[in-house]
Amino acid sequence: MLNVKINGKAIQVPEGTTILAAAKQANVKIPSLCYNADIPAWASCGICIVRMEGTARMIRACCTKVTEGMSVVTHDPEIVKARRTVLELILSNHPQECLTCTRNNQCELQSLAAEFGLRNIRFDHYIIDRPIDNSNDAIVFDRNKCISCGRCVEVCQEVQKVNAIEYQGRGGKTVIAPAAMAQLADSPCVRCGQCAAHCPVGAIYEAHSQRKVWDKLADKDVVTAVQIAPAVRVAIGEEFGMQPGEISTKKIYAALRRIGFDYVFDTNFSADLTIMEEGTEFLGRLKNKGEMPLFTSCCPSWVDYAEKNCHDLLPNISTAKSPQQMMGAMIKTYWAQKAGIDPAKIFSVSIMPCTAKKYECKRDETMKSSGFQDVDSVLTTREFARFIRQSGIDFNLLEEEEADNPLGPYTGAGTIFGATGGVMEAALRTAYAVATGKELGDINFMPARGLKDVKEAKVDVGGTEVRIAVVHQLGNVEEVLKTVRDAKATGAEPPYHFIEVMACRGGCVAGGGQPYGATDEVRAKRAAGLYTDDMKSAIRVSHKNAAVQAVYAEFLKEPHSEKAHHLLHTHYVPLPLYK
Repeated sequence: MLNVKINGKAIQVPEGTTILAAAKQANVKIPSLCYNADIPAWASCGICIVRMEGTARMIRACCTKVTEGMSVVTHDPEIVKARRTVLELILSNHPQECLTCTRNNQCELQSLAAEFGLRNIRFDHYIIDRPIDNSNDAIVFDRNKCISCGRCVEVCQEVQKVNAIEYQGRGGKTVIAPAAMAQLADSPCVRCGQCAAHCPVGAIYEAHSQRKVWDKLADKDVVTAVQIAPAVRVAIGEEFGMQPGEISTKKIYAALRRIGFDYVFDTNFSADLTIMEEGTEFLGRLKNKGEMPLFTSCCPSWVDYAEKNCHDLLPNISTAKSPQQMMGAMIKTYWAQKAGIDPAKIFSVSIMPCTAKKYECKRDETMKSSGFQDVDSVLTTREFARFIRQSGIDFNLLEEEEADNPLGPYTGAGTIFGATGGVMEAALRTAYAVATGKELGDINFMPARGLKDVKEAKVDVGGTEVRIAVVHQLGNVEEVLKTVRDAKATGAEPPYHFIEVMACRGGCVAGGGQPYGATDEVRAKRAAGLYTDDMKSAIRVSHKNAAVQAVYAEFLKEPHSEKAHHLLHTHYVPLPLYK
């Protein structure tokens, strides 16, 4: 522990603590713009400058570590003046389009400008007009609003290790873009949206779908059906003053009806359905010595990454569609048939924590297995929050309502899909029961939980040792892939039998479309909310979901039946890296 002073207040902090973190411990807020806890600090913006007491030297708090006896001044007239000048310089090259910007009222630059009372900019206003890149169906890049803070580059290169974007040019001509100034659609981008989630301004954001959905809601000849993903229920409340992890499932149902959706379903139902299909596939491969290990397939960014980077491992990815796509197929076949509704009139919407889901719903022909596009439009959690506000709804005062049958009921296993390790845990609960004919005594599979980069465990399933791995954050996946490839190359036993991959850190709870400001603390709280929802569920295993059992009895017959395979499974195609 080191003894330091922040504005004269003596505190103790661990060795290696930055001035920024030490000030936070002392309840002092140092403004910053380029800093984000997920990425290495690199002192780009200069707004977090402070000075050593008794000197005129300015240092950057985000990347300067404290030393024994250090005394730091974080605010005085000279420091405030310097910070204001930095902000003015940034704003002199930034569009004044706050009213029409997607980040209006949620922009870190806007907040700092208000905090510093900026009303006039002393420098000439100069904007380099650059075209907007909206080429990849999920992410929009408006470079005119880019402040070159570098967060998007750092998260893409250092956290995700996708390397879709980089710095081009030097000095005032610096541009952030794919190599050779290509479009995002012609880059290695996997549409995870972490660049958008980490951008402090409106330079990168999700491709908007609001107007299309509003138009369909207004069309009396259209039947609108909507589904909500597991992770949405523990994050949407943050947009309305609730704490991360607070469960608002039944308020969401109510809000969707107030907005005007005709039928409200829950993706947790199709998560249970996914377990039945994926679990059956896994047990079949295990029994028949099929291609191992089996990788999960519910994360579209991971699937995109694999199709571009892992051509040799595509046979190892489960053919089961994601819960979003399974629900879309069920809405326009099973439910349409039961409800007596022409599927051609159904407009199917999903509320997702993920930007890549916008791409997934129209990825290929298998996403039209109902004879129509199974999911017509995808809204992120952030877009959903805008719908709630536009509808004049006080979210906190909504009375709770239930989802519609028969695609609403879900189990605890379905809800934990939203956290890293949740798919694996849900699958093991059912796989064990199917393989042994017995229920697991303690179904809380703790080794799969938490934010460790790669989690490993061994599970006894009916006398067979099953080795599993759980990996989240794409930057960690190559370590696991190398282990698998090395074993294949030598003909050795597979290191794992079952591997869950989630592209985003923490899983879907911190997807690219979730409310801004995710940290590991926030991720843990959102995940804890899902596990609480699981614990409170009367049924906690997918195979005991009566509504899912009815789907098989009335329509699909059994997991992996011919009809189930047509509607609920897909295939993968090797893609070039730059696509």
